[in-house]
Amino acid sequence: MNDNDQTPKTIGPNTQLVRAGYDPFDYHGFINPPTVRASTVLFPDAKTMETHGQKYTYATRGTPTTDALCQAVNELEGAAGTIIVPSGLAAVTLAFLTYLSPGDHALVVDSVYGNVRHFCDTMLSRFGITVEYYDPSVGVAIEALIKPNTKLVHLEAPGSNTFEIQDVPAIAAVARRHGAVVTMDNTWATPLYFRPLDFGVDISIQASTKYPAGHADILLGTISANAEHWKRLRQANGALGICGAADDSYQVLRGLRTMGVRLERHRTSALEIAEWLEKRDDVARVLYPALPSFPGHEIWKRDFKGASGVFSFVLTVEPNQDFKTKAQAFLDGLSLFGLGYSWGGFPSLALHVDLSDRRILQAPDEGPLLRLHIGLEDVADLKADLDSGFRASQK
Repeated sequence: MNDNDQTPKTIGPNTQLVRAGYDPFDYHGFINPPTVRASTVLFPDAKTMETHGQKYTYATRGTPTTDALCQAVNELEGAAGTIIVPSGLAAVTLAFLTYLSPGDHALVVDSVYGNVRHFCDTMLSRFGITVEYYDPSVGVAIEALIKPNTKLVHLEAPGSNTFEIQDVPAIAAVARRHGAVVTMDNTWATPLYFRPLDFGVDISIQASTKYPAGHADILLGTISANAEHWKRLRQANGALGICGAADDSYQVLRGLRTMGVRLERHRTSALEIAEWLEKRDDVARVLYPALPSFPGHEIWKRDFKGASGVFSFVLTVEPNQDFKTKAQAFLDGLSLFGLGYSWGGFPSLALHVDLSDRRILQAPDEGPLLRLHIGLEDVADLKADLDSGFRASQK
């Protein structure tokens, strides 16, 4: 964990990514920081040990490696402080545990990541915390859902799998007026394309597993807080003892250096493929905020600086055709798209989306919903692979 004491600089995003979080001359000019693998930290004398009178006291409270990553994320997020945890899911759940207590009421968007919903419906309910799910399009009307004991409002924009865009500043303004902490999962956009704290959000959450790491081989999450809520987040993290490993932090920091150029490639390829899919007769709908046809496009265009490489589309089906059979045939016809969870790495991925846990939003009824992560491969090759999937689904 690390407080942000840097003065913001007016430099471009890729320049910031290259420079953020670490000064090579702090460590003899080496471009990358050392990977400090540690648990125990030694003290020079008994008094220093008793008073914790040095920067590092025990590795759960930070190391030079984790501090370098935290400082970089602080600069990107515009945050007062950041903590590192072992996964994106852990980042959301730790934030909830920080700001919620027995008897509290929380509002969570219905398009939330499915594992977060599971946590809310199991762990939080056991602790006597009531969770109510709301429509992502609610905007200022969320005021009608706020109760005297509403202590937290959680956003995810775009939403998982169906990519609904929320009016973040409108929802945040209402929630904060009622004294509720506003948390947001910003994994899809990253701080390069959207900075939640600039739009009234208190806590910005990222699954660094995705674009920051970028190579499908690291699990890590970050939680970044504004000045008002940073102290409580830091205290809760210390009490829970949840921290990221040095090697993973090093890899994510290294991934950040190239995230800008990778995101640009993901973005341009995804948009080209989304536009191509939208013109096909065997596609009923494409769910991608960067498309003018998408219901939340205008809000996305107003608030976001870009779109990443993840979106979904709905396959058309013949009358009485089974959705699952159609989806599986399409997926089995692919060879370049891997069949796997997560996203944000260099390879393209595809999966059949299950929306059976939704409480308010309805799954598309035209056909099965397939989610794509567009990787770094050549677009022509990816289109050809998708063509193979369409042909396989028609047999």
